[in-house]
Amino acid sequence: MLGGAARGWAGWTLGSCAALVALLGVLFAHDTTADSFDHAIDAPIIALFGGHWDLAYRLSTPGTLVPAAVLSGLIVAFCLLTRRLNGAVLAAAAVPAAEGLVEGVLKPLVHRTYLGLPAYPSGHTTAVFAVAATVAVLLAVPPRPERARTVGVLITAIAFLMAGLVALAVIALRWHYFTDTVAGAAVAIGTVCGLALILDVLQLALGLDHAHRTAGACAA
Repeated sequence: MLGGAARGWAGWTLGSCAALVALLGVLFAHDTTADSFDHAIDAPIIALFGGHWDLAYRLSTPGTLVPAAVLSGLIVAFCLLTRRLNGAVLAAAAVPAAEGLVEGVLKPLVHRTYLGLPAYPSGHTTAVFAVAATVAVLLAVPPRPERARTVGVLITAIAFLMAGLVALAVIALRWHYFTDTVAGAAVAIGTVCGLALILDVLQLALGLDHAHRTAGACAA
């Protein structure tokens, strides 16, 4: 799925994201209020959307589970139509795996709260960045002709722009602190890279096994 150079990039990204999530988790464990850094970023965003909560709510919608699942389903369908089975598996697994890590492990473990509700990492941000990261991986690998690569970059940019707007919206709605959204994005991107590496290893192993079977049959 990834190829040699992309494998190294994905592994480095996975390690960096994991380290960032762990560091922020230690720093903000059991916090109930914003620190000075979060407050300095959150306050202008909240003020920007002041009186426009309906807009912020609409912008947050792609980060909810149903829209994220629909977007993932569209990617799965596209991969099946183009016979990229590993891409379909990646698209199907990315959001559930990332959300499972956030809701089942990180939120209970870190237990950072915002107005009494678990906040770290942001589940909305995780879901939408998982979709965006999946799009980025599928459109970046394998290498494509110049025109297709340009279209791929544009689509990827739109996906990450949508993800960024969701992050802004959940801050404006006072559901999450800025660092919650950073951690959510890191969980999502790291999860997608991890899944891509796993699928890559499985594909390589299955390919080698098939080659060995073929060689054995020829020898016989």
